[in-house]
Amino acid sequence: MKKQTQGLLYFFMADVRHSLMVFWTILLGILVISLAFAWFLTRVDDGFMSFSLTGPIYIYCAILGFLTVKESVPFAIRMGATRKSLFVSIGLFFLGLSLIMGLAANILHELVLWLTEGVGLETFSFLHAAYFLEDTFFTRVLIDSSIMLLLLSGMFLLGLLFFRFGLAGGGASVGVLFLVVLIGVADGWLIDSVVDIFTGLEAVFFYQLLGIGCTLYLISYLLLRRITIVNAK
Repeated sequence: MKKQTQGLLYFFMADVRHSLMVFWTILLGILVISLAFAWFLTRVDDGFMSFSLTGPIYIYCAILGFLTVKESVPFAIRMGATRKSLFVSIGLFFLGLSLIMGLAANILHELVLWLTEGVGLETFSFLHAAYFLEDTFFTRVLIDSSIMLLLLSGMFLLGLLFFRFGLAGGGASVGVLFLVVLIGVADGWLIDSVVDIFTGLEAVFFYQLLGIGCTLYLISYLLLRRITIVNAK
């Protein structure tokens, strides 16, 4: 199992390498354009430019978690991977990717802030949830890694539902979730919960998100252990 897990980890890393290179190239390009725009805003009274570096990364992780089921899982099974090895290797891959992406994003965050402070560019800033807490490098990595793992695990679970039960089963799951959100908004408890979270936001909340992400991934084993290479219609 150890060798199979190592082989699967190498496969997942090699499989995602191209999309990561394309993603980071585009993201860095947008960042450079944003910095250039912020530089021009120094000539405008009250001009200011804010950029979310981690927002696009969250979206990438959500898409990757969903597509892993459709593209990587069937191929790994065809190559003889056991369900247990597949579960362990994908979990380690998601966890490692969340940590590496969180570290990379925040190292870039620090470098850009160092550059803007060095040249006196005061019209540029990053948008980040850490501003509601103590804005430190560790806090930002914790926030980003926990959100990325939650998105990877949640969308992986959703992808398994679509793969196992087809459009009807997956669509029904999304419909139920959407219905719960609508009821929560209509009754007001969902909005109140969101307001309470952000008004009393603490680092422990993101540890809880990390735990939720791990729990969702553990639940996914119930579907993964019986998965086949045949996609339900």
